Amino acid sequence: MSINRVIISGNLTRDSELRSTASGLPVLGFGVAVNDRRKNQQTGEWEDYPNFIDCTMFGARAESISRFLGKGTKVAIEGKLRWSQWERDGQKRSKVEVIVDEIEFMSSRGADGSTTSYAPVPAAAPNAPDIDVSSSVYDEDIPF
Repeated sequence: MSINRVIISGNLTRDSELRSTASGLPVLGFGVAVNDRRKNQQTGEWEDYPNFIDCTMFGARAESISRFLGKGTKVAIEGKLRWSQWERDGQKRSKVEVIVDEIEFMSSRGADGSTTSYAPVPAAAPNAPDIDVSSSVYDEDIPF
């Protein structure tokens, strides 16, 4: 068994680009910068190092959100990694990209084009049933 899941959050490095396959399937491409923190050996200070991740999303959802994904937009993405290779000008090339399954906006865009960060609002928790803790049915099942 193998698992191929990835979760990243970061800012878009460029405006998204919407294309279509020959069969008409919408394909949305964009880049996300994800920072990694490392200690600088010379100064002893912690520094941010960006990783630039190519992301691709397919289908009607990709088409509908394309207008909201501009450079600097903060997003959280869940998806899977895909490796591809090709040849250009006699040189073999390859890349790893994230195929996006889910995307969440972590910032909103103002009328002037600026982005404003916000924290997602958690869903209200359902009312928990009342439990009589004085007579728990689990006490006898615990082996220690």
